[in-house]
Amino acid sequence: MENIQNSQLICDLCGKEGAKIRHVSRSYGKGENLLVIENVPVISCPHCGESYLTAETLHEIERIKLHRQSFAEPRPVPVAIFT
Repeated sequence: MENIQNSQLICDLCGKEGAKIRHVSRSYGKGENLLVIENVPVISCPHCGESYLTAETLHEIERIKLHRQSFAEPRPVPVAIFT
């Protein structure tokens, strides 16, 4: 995904040009096993409305989860409920 202009991305699902890379936070696990990974690149298509992760991103997420002690910094996390 490096050095790719967002306007050049083609959606892997519908095949149309114009998919964009968004960076989001994702949470994995819960309670004491909760891990939040920030800045995760997600490909989002305005044509078909789908969002997905590349295989490369999924592999990196698994690597981060496997070595969470090396990558993660403890932070207090406030939680709000959407009503």
